[in-house]
Amino acid sequence: MTQLHKTLDWIGDLTGHLRLLDQTRLPNEVVHLDCHKADDVWHAIHRLSVRGAPAIGVAAAYGVCVGVIEGRPVDSVCDYLATSRPTAVNLFWALNRMRTAASRAVLGPEDNPNLSGRSLIAHLLTEARAIDDEDREMCERMANHGADLLENLQTGAGILTHCNTGALVSGSGDGTAAAVIFALAGRGKKPRVYADETRPLLQGARLTMWEMQQRGIDATLICDSVAATLMREGKIQAAIVGADRIAANGDTANKIGTYSVAVLARAHSIPFYVAAPATTFDLSLATGSEIPIEERAAEEVACSFGKRTAPDNAKVYNPAFDVTPADLITAIITDRGVIQPVSEQKVHSVLSF
Repeated sequence: MTQLHKTLDWIGDLTGHLRLLDQTRLPNEVVHLDCHKADDVWHAIHRLSVRGAPAIGVAAAYGVCVGVIEGRPVDSVCDYLATSRPTAVNLFWALNRMRTAASRAVLGPEDNPNLSGRSLIAHLLTEARAIDDEDREMCERMANHGADLLENLQTGAGILTHCNTGALVSGSGDGTAAAVIFALAGRGKKPRVYADETRPLLQGARLTMWEMQQRGIDATLICDSVAATLMREGKIQAAIVGADRIAANGDTANKIGTYSVAVLARAHSIPFYVAAPATTFDLSLATGSEIPIEERAAEEVACSFGKRTAPDNAKVYNPAFDVTPADLITAIITDRGVIQPVSEQKVHSVLSF
C-alpha cells in the first residue's frame, strides 16, 4: 500500500504556490499548509512542518519560486531560507542549485543573467521540479542498493529505526532508510520494524508508525530506552537510520539519539547502517566535529506538546542532532552505491562514480 498523502506539491503554474503536509499535526490530523510567501516556507521548515534532509531541500527549492513570485530577488530569498535550519546540508545544496539556475537563465536570444518576470519564474520552477524528480529517483536507487545489501537477513528479521525516514522526508520519493525497509518488504522479506519513539518530538511514534501502518509493515513502537533490551534479547538483527549531513570521512549527523543506537549496536555485534543520498554529503567538512548542530527551544523538552513536564525554570539542553563516528557505521547506503567500509577514500570513490 502506498502513502496516501504527498509530503509536498506545487499547486498551479507560474502564479502557483507550495502545498505542504503539516507533519506537526500527524498522526491525528491530516492538515495541509498553503505557502504563498517565502515567510510561510521559512516557518514551515523551522517549526518542522516539513522535515527530513531531502524534503527540506525540495521544499526550499520551491520556496525560492514562491519568494520570486512574491516579488523578492532570488539571492535575497535564498539567503533568507538558508537561515531556517543549520544542520541539513540538502537545504543549502538545493538553494545553491536555484541560485545557479537563476544565473544561467536567458531572456530571448540575448544571454542575460538578470532575467526577471515570468520567464525567470518558469526557469526556477523547472529547476525546482527537476530537484524534486531527482530526489524521487535517488530514493529508488538507494532503496534498491540497501535491499541488495540486506538481502541476507532472514525473513522476519528485526530492524531498528530511529526518527522518521520514509516518504515524509522526501519530496515525492519513498524516503531514505525506511525506503530500504519498504524495498525489503517488496521482496517478500517481511521485516519486523521496531521504531524508537525518538524524543523529544516523537517523530518515530507519530510519523514512522503512521507510515509503517500505511505500508502494511509489521511495526512495533518502543521507548528510546528499550532498544538495548531488545538487542540483548536477540530481537534486532540490524539498525538503519537516515542522515542530515555526512562529512568527508563518513562521520554522520542525524537525529539526537542516533549515536546511542550506534554504540548499542556495536556492543551487541549488530550491523548499523546509514541511508542517505549523495546530496547529504558535505565533502567540505573533513570530520563530523565540523558539522553545525542545531539547538532547539527548551520548551520542546520541558513543555512537550503543550503540557509542562518539568519544573518552571528548569535548565534544558536540547540539541536536535548528534554525530555518529564513521567507525561505528557498518555501511552507508547511497543512491550511487554502498560505502563499505566507511572511510574517506571509500566515500570519495563511491560518490565520484
